[in-house]
Amino acid sequence: MKNTLIHVCCAPCSIMCIETLRNKGIEPTAFWYNNNIHPFTEYRARRDAMKAYAQSIDLPLIVEDEYGLRAFVQAVADNIAARCVFCYRSRLERTAQEAAARGFDSFTTSLLVSPYQNREAICKIGAELGEKYGVEFLPEDFRPYFHEGQDRASALDIYMQKYCGCIFSEEERFSNKRKKELKKEAAARRAARSEQSE
Repeated sequence: MKNTLIHVCCAPCSIMCIETLRNKGIEPTAFWYNNNIHPFTEYRARRDAMKAYAQSIDLPLIVEDEYGLRAFVQAVADNIAARCVFCYRSRLERTAQEAAARGFDSFTTSLLVSPYQNREAICKIGAELGEKYGVEFLPEDFRPYFHEGQDRASALDIYMQKYCGCIFSEEERFSNKRKKELKKEAAARRAARSEQSE
């Protein structure tokens, strides 16, 4: 049986990732390292929800408790638009290091469940880091289970966040400009569904 270290970004996103791996005979250990999540109250809510969920399903969880506001903002300040690539790399690199140090066969991330993340970039970075640290990166495509995972998290009353994680994504999520963009996207989806049903 493979033993895999899975970076977990939050409890809701981890649900179907963990289940999928277990169904494939892979026993995961979760790794919490999320230096991108801000503000502190949000970081704490996600961390504590992940701890509680891991305990409820007998999932080993390693917590690297680093609230990285200053370091994160300093690292992305010159190019905020490219922050996601930095975010992927920093979290995956720390996961690969931990996997290598602890003798895991492989590593992966719950980021791969989200249809809103850049899968291609995550897999490219993961493969590079796997080669660098001598640990296989598992590019599992968990996206087909995204909505099921969200529904199950809701049914279990697990804390569910409203934005990706960093302070800039929080601004985008709650600003009036972003709300208008989301409404426009939703209207376009409704129109497309209407055309398909005709």
